[in-house]
Amino acid sequence: MNSSHDVVVVGGGPGGYAAALYGAAAGLDVALVEKQKLGGTCLHVGCIPAKELLETASVYRTVAHADQFGIAAPAPTVDMGAAQARKQKIVDQLHKGVGKLLEGRKVTVLDGWGALGTDRSVAVSGGTSGDATLTADHVILATGSVPRTLPGFEVDGNQVMTSDELLSIAELPDRAAIIGGGAIGLEFASMLSDLGSEVTVLEALPRILLGADDDVVKMLVRAFKKRKIEIRAGVAVSGCRRTADGVELDIEGGDPLRVDAVVVCVGRRPFTDGLGLDGAGVETDDGGYVVVDEHCQTTSPGVYAVGDVVRTPQLAHVAFAEAIMVVKHLLGESPMPVDYGRVPWAIYCHPEVAFVGHTEASAKEAGFDVSTSTHRFMGNGRAMIVGETDGLVKVIADRNDDGTGGRILGVHMVGPWVTEQLGQGYLAVNWEATVPEVAEFIQPHPTMSELFGETVLSLTGRALH
Repeated sequence: MNSSHDVVVVGGGPGGYAAALYGAAAGLDVALVEKQKLGGTCLHVGCIPAKELLETASVYRTVAHADQFGIAAPAPTVDMGAAQARKQKIVDQLHKGVGKLLEGRKVTVLDGWGALGTDRSVAVSGGTSGDATLTADHVILATGSVPRTLPGFEVDGNQVMTSDELLSIAELPDRAAIIGGGAIGLEFASMLSDLGSEVTVLEALPRILLGADDDVVKMLVRAFKKRKIEIRAGVAVSGCRRTADGVELDIEGGDPLRVDAVVVCVGRRPFTDGLGLDGAGVETDDGGYVVVDEHCQTTSPGVYAVGDVVRTPQLAHVAFAEAIMVVKHLLGESPMPVDYGRVPWAIYCHPEVAFVGHTEASAKEAGFDVSTSTHRFMGNGRAMIVGETDGLVKVIADRNDDGTGGRILGVHMVGPWVTEQLGQGYLAVNWEATVPEVAEFIQPHPTMSELFGETVLSLTGRALH
């Protein structure tokens, strides 16, 4: 089978299906090639299943503390089979929805591996669609990523796992070690702890959660400590041994750590295996990422790359934004490049973390005269009502001559539901709004979002509380 299209997309994850849907909505003839399931990592072994299991942990935590609200309930128990079934039902429903959307937009979907050839051709093989050669005016590479592993940690899906295997566990480990203190590692640490596991987080860098403001990280570490989650930063793990009753981890300069299961969360690598980049003139860097310009164009004319295969934040919403930008660019619409320094980040551990823009430290390093304001959830009425008062909101602004805040440079939050509250901060940072402008916004009462309003208001030199 040979066919010609306006655009061929290789990869059906968030970047790939977003490019296909947006391109088709613009009237382009689009073909999408995917060997695995539509939806990619995010839908099947990433964002969606992880957050569903974190919600299971949240329900467990709520029931366990129901007596604080005057509700008598028996001690909860965890049925991982039922939890996994609910997770899979949600994943399957969303997977079906992606397929229906592509079908409705008349996107040609081929099941198979795509390999890039010369002159914007894509060879399809190894799937139910049979062998085919597709040609196009433009090709968009969106093949995603896979978990990185560590030497000496052979993944068996039982005692040593990556995020892929953990999301399908049938039984909870009594003791677990999480290697990696980034967003993925902290979410899994939080989930396992809430469901009854004893958890230790091991991070080689001096601190966890790079990118978040120091005050947010300190608050999160204190909250984790209260829940008996041990965080060891600045430690190196040199290997592991399987024993009769679990796994023994070698810690450089310290005693071995004995656990029942190890989860390796040290990031993800771009998945370009068999993609044929070299023969098509597509350059990669020393980490295997596809080299692109500000509009995600590769070194091969007419070929773009989006999502986890390029060295940009590995977030589904970044892939969505890149996909839209690419389609606009190939249509000649001159879109603005994605500003990666102002991307919203959301970590769904307990308490949640969300942030956008500069930290206090990075703003000072960039040369700004910085003014900051921090308010804690402990005095927020809605937080007290729901029983979640650990956390804070910090706003970083450029300082005016009179000491008040000028342009808002960053918003960093830790606490209840902050992943749902970041929207105001994201808009303020990306619209380059000023403190006086945002301080005029009326916040509904009683809500968690009042804390953001109060934090901004105090930067005007006057505050209510």
